[in-house]
Amino acid sequence: MPKAFRVGVLTGGGDAPGLNAVIRAVTKSLILQHNAEVVGIEDGFQGLIEQDVRPLTYRDVSGILTRGGTILGTSNKANPFSYHRRGGADVSAEVLHFIHDLGLDALVVIGGDGSMSISHGLYERGVPIVGVPKTIDNDIVGTDRTFGFDTAVSIATEAIDRLHTTAQSHNRVMIVETMGRYAGWIALYAGVAGGADVILIPEIDFDLEAIARVCREREDGGQRFTIVAVAEGARPQGGEMVVAKRVEDSPDPIRLGGIGRFLEAELRTRVQSEVRTTILGHMQRGGTPTAYDRNLATCFGAYAAAMVAGGQFGRMVALQDGHFTSVDLASVANRTRTVPLDAPMVATALAVGTSFGVSDFDRRLNPTAPVPGVV
Repeated sequence: MPKAFRVGVLTGGGDAPGLNAVIRAVTKSLILQHNAEVVGIEDGFQGLIEQDVRPLTYRDVSGILTRGGTILGTSNKANPFSYHRRGGADVSAEVLHFIHDLGLDALVVIGGDGSMSISHGLYERGVPIVGVPKTIDNDIVGTDRTFGFDTAVSIATEAIDRLHTTAQSHNRVMIVETMGRYAGWIALYAGVAGGADVILIPEIDFDLEAIARVCREREDGGQRFTIVAVAEGARPQGGEMVVAKRVEDSPDPIRLGGIGRFLEAELRTRVQSEVRTTILGHMQRGGTPTAYDRNLATCFGAYAAAMVAGGQFGRMVALQDGHFTSVDLASVANRTRTVPLDAPMVATALAVGTSFGVSDFDRRLNPTAPVPGVV
């Protein structure tokens, strides 16, 4: 690669704490280590479609490490292969021409599984791309962690901590609904950290009566409250995920949400305690990133810059077994990393008596027993 080259950077999909830290690390590393010119693409892939870009200088990215969100803006609807503003038309050829006109030698895409899928499609059409995994859901295949996850878990854990006091004071069952889409990582980690009595995740279909039994046993045992952490994608045995709405012009039109309210209505007829629900929603994606997410995002960004300089395209930065590496975008595209049932955190939760809402209540005391309703 020539001594001086141009690199585009964009943030796609939903926002997540740590995006600015990656932008900063990519830009500073490319400028300081490789004498590169960096171009910021506004609002994700939409900036490539609508030709909305701006230079990113060293000064532009100074002081943004601690800021949430993204200084470049983002969009979860701007798919070049099916652009919603043009009736779902494939505008990828226009994007390729614009990238050529910009004189970009590489493109760094910071995003989730949807952005990685789009990146793979563009790479197959000749765009030299390096991906950086971003999502609070921690559900991208090929990496043990995504930045944004630790912050989301910290926010959810703090919410559970605060709900403990009101649950104890009022003898209530408190249901906390987290985000996470089709994976239960946030509910699992926040539930364990917050001492939830029941954790419900999409990977294990739950039994309503098993959950009610936990609540009743705690009532009978003199414990004045029960905390239930439920992932938005969790569902009852024989039932479906609760869909809040559909956004037809989005790559993933389904918006999950409402499982907490469903649980509240069902448990009210089964337990004596009051039942209340708190839906955390987008607050899990906002605010200042934790120190862990800042460090992870910075390492990802610096590693991505090194990959660009080394011509390692068509790949995504990854963290595996404590080491930074990269994986083929083809192995990431259109896939979701769910919680394996033999995950250490699942075993830990079971060891301290946490229920996962399975039909056999004693399952929580025997991690090796078969699980009814596993999907």
